[in-house]
Amino acid sequence: MQKIAFFLILAAMLVFHVQPVQAQDSATTEPYSGDAICIPGVYAGEQDCLAFGPSATLTAWAASGLTYPVIGLPAYLMAEETAKMPYGYAKLNVDPTKPVRTFPSLAAAVEAEGPSGSIPPGETRWVAYTGRMDVNNNHYVELAETGEWVRASPADYSRFRGLVFHRTPDSNFGWLVDAGRTRSGPGLNYPETGISYRRDTLVQVFATAQANETDWYQVGINEWIERRYVRIVSVNSTPPEGVTGGRWIEVNLYEQTVSVYDQSQLIYATMVATGMDPFFTRPGLFQMKEKKETETMTGSFTADKSDYYYFEEVPWTMYFDGARALHAAYWRTLFGYEASHGCVNMAPADAHWLFDWVSVGDWVYVWDPSGNTPTDPALYTQGGA
Repeated sequence: MQKIAFFLILAAMLVFHVQPVQAQDSATTEPYSGDAICIPGVYAGEQDCLAFGPSATLTAWAASGLTYPVIGLPAYLMAEETAKMPYGYAKLNVDPTKPVRTFPSLAAAVEAEGPSGSIPPGETRWVAYTGRMDVNNNHYVELAETGEWVRASPADYSRFRGLVFHRTPDSNFGWLVDAGRTRSGPGLNYPETGISYRRDTLVQVFATAQANETDWYQVGINEWIERRYVRIVSVNSTPPEGVTGGRWIEVNLYEQTVSVYDQSQLIYATMVATGMDPFFTRPGLFQMKEKKETETMTGSFTADKSDYYYFEEVPWTMYFDGARALHAAYWRTLFGYEASHGCVNMAPADAHWLFDWVSVGDWVYVWDPSGNTPTDPALYTQGGA
């Protein structure tokens, strides 16, 4: 019995230890070495334990929005039906130096006799149609504007869709613009992880680092990817200078993204295609001027008009800076790159969503965080599409 009592007393001394008095005037106080290590999964906050090992790592991750397991964004994709277009669309694949003849009937178009009109020469010409017939392995469409018929090549449009948010996310995020592989750290000196992502894949961005003269983004646990593969949305719910009312559209020319804020909360974001050199989209603060369900867009910038473009019935057009507008671009399949004549080209679903949300007078903030887009007003006398 005496031996049993002795061991019980010894066990009690080991469990119920007395902590030494800590120096009150010390700049830093070390925790008592007998304290427990925090349980992995306990994140930032007051903790009666030592934040070492797995807990320290998890706490550091949590500070940038990274959790284990990774929690998705507070967002969802809208229904694919939102991308449904008002018309079919077809490209005129003929000699760009010659006009395209239109005909009063399908039979006349097939025989190429008795034209009733024409579309001017141009390097890019698209038409909207309500009917289509294939004859002798050739495609013919009935024009939505005139009811005439023309030989053309019907084409599908992008089904890309941005994200609708039910609250502002805790981390930045973005989409891949090209297939890319991740590395275990920020730089080419780190080995590849064996994980690859396809174009248009959505990723969260938890940290940014500089290496190899470029930015690297942390998109997962021990996963980093080079900036050239990704276009990110840097969440900033502080209204730009001059914006009132808590509603604005942010166009980021460097990242090729659009973010929509309502009552200073992010509610929508997507990839776009803005103006290419020398047809830049002008940086500045604008207000929405006009909304049109559809708009036929034409124009040219060279003296001989060899660059003439013609786009019929462009859906969901929102003018904010002269001829420059946010609108659906049914002729474009890739977003995330400068490609337009100054407008902000959007996938149809994105343009439809924004058209329903925006009001005339709402703010449009266009900026380039890289500073590479020229700001000289003389460069922005024209623009569109």
